[in-house]
Amino acid sequence: MAAADPIHQFQITKLIDFGQVNLPLIGRTDLAFTNSHLAMTIAFLAIVGFLTLVTSNMKVVPGRTQAVGEQLFSMIDDLSDGIIGHEGRKLFPFVFTLFSFILAMNILGLLLTFTVTSQLAITATFAVLTIGLVLIIGFARNGFGFFKLFVPSGVPWYAIWLVVPIEFVSFLLRPFTLALRLFGNMLGGHVALKVFAGFVVALLGLTATGGLGWLGAPGAVLPLAMVVALTALECLVAFLQAFVFAVLTCIYLNDVVNLGHGH
Repeated sequence: MAAADPIHQFQITKLIDFGQVNLPLIGRTDLAFTNSHLAMTIAFLAIVGFLTLVTSNMKVVPGRTQAVGEQLFSMIDDLSDGIIGHEGRKLFPFVFTLFSFILAMNILGLLLTFTVTSQLAITATFAVLTIGLVLIIGFARNGFGFFKLFVPSGVPWYAIWLVVPIEFVSFLLRPFTLALRLFGNMLGGHVALKVFAGFVVALLGLTATGGLGWLGAPGAVLPLAMVVALTALECLVAFLQAFVFAVLTCIYLNDVVNLGHGH
């Protein structure tokens, strides 16, 4: 019955078990190469292979593969430059790496039996990396002036006591919103796909065993159509969630890069 469980597809399983070790501050923990590691490795190799293919034989008139690579590159370059400004070029590698890695894992999640970005620990790691870079840049460029981020310009002095806590809490919630948005969309979409696919199999199974007579096969058409529609929607969501993550990353970086410049 595990295969019919819509949550079973998100279960992390050990492929290679390295046993237990004692780690400082963490204690005794298991070390293993899991299906999550395998999916991330495949995504990494797919990105490296694709970008190598795109850049290995550049032409003035690009072919299809080169055109796709250039469009993705140009899209994120325009995004970082448009939101952050001229400093965006320096941060482009980080934003493009996040975007391409998340996009690759989202797409592979539609092809494999495991979706890495449906794991909150993974999406939270990306969020922590983003906010960590925001803090590093914020303090490196502005020193203690970084705290001006929580005092928006134009706020009257008598409202500061209310606005500052709200801005501070909003800043602390950013990693959670980054992680939960990606996690929730990928988890929900794949659960819906699994449920409707289960309806198709169940109805056809009942037909084969004579449970519904000839009504089972026509009845399976509707959930099958939903599976096709949801698959197309999930392909769009896979791209949009990677793009949204990149957009929000640029917005958060812009807050500290252009702090005090009225940008």
